[in-house]
Amino acid sequence: MAREEPAFKLKIANLSLFVLYVNTTDMDQLKKQLDMRFNKTQDFFSNTPVALDLSAIEHFNISPDFTGLISFMLDHGMRATGVVGGSTEQREAAVQSGLGLFPDTIIRPALKSASIPVAIPGSDAENTQPELPELGSAIGTGAGEPNNSCTPDSDTQQKSVSQAHPAFRPTMIISKPVRTGQRIYAEGANLVVLGVVNAGAELIADGDIHIYAPLRGRAIAGAQGNEGARVFMHSLEAELVSIAGCFKVFENGIPENLRGKPVQVHLDGSDLIIEPLLS
Repeated sequence: MAREEPAFKLKIANLSLFVLYVNTTDMDQLKKQLDMRFNKTQDFFSNTPVALDLSAIEHFNISPDFTGLISFMLDHGMRATGVVGGSTEQREAAVQSGLGLFPDTIIRPALKSASIPVAIPGSDAENTQPELPELGSAIGTGAGEPNNSCTPDSDTQQKSVSQAHPAFRPTMIISKPVRTGQRIYAEGANLVVLGVVNAGAELIADGDIHIYAPLRGRAIAGAQGNEGARVFMHSLEAELVSIAGCFKVFENGIPENLRGKPVQVHLDGSDLIIEPLLS
């Protein structure tokens, strides 16, 4: 008699997850800032799971309106899945609203954009994102001109010093096109991609990223805080580029002098520089 295969497996997995750091109990203020940030990038989220970190408000004697916040986030393509931190009362209110409870130890606060920080933990090289360092508000672009600065606060600088960088590994080489929805993470390594990176695809590397084809998705180099990392690409058609947390989202399109051109992306101090490669 043939052995019956088990109908399911239950495992602990490291999954890609955004974390929204809630720094206020004023839901109107939070929603207003979320609107300002994500209305410019309406396609950034698409049914994306997001955890809510309540560490910054756990000493307040008030719980957020989780039901209203969940509905609001859905309008922006974000699906709140659970909470990290928070007071006992806040966590009980979250559960009553249908949210899960994450243990505090699975997520280290590290990545920030303007006043609405987020973080991404993970480990699987093909399908998962790592926890990223500070994402600042560098959103300007020019040929060799610096963007708006994205300077980490002192607390984050202290964290980045104390967190050990991963040992570097051999360069990861991807010889095929990177499909929409695919994420590739070169943990502790440089990343070389020989095929086109389609819109909706994401490249992440702790070192440099070299793309010998058009970049139409996202490229995040120096993911664990290596400010000397760079991104090189054959043709700039990207949705987002980032170095050590400083990033640029091309919500208004790519400037004509850079669009479709070979470029490199690097940091000059705390400024993100996007400039044509020398011919």
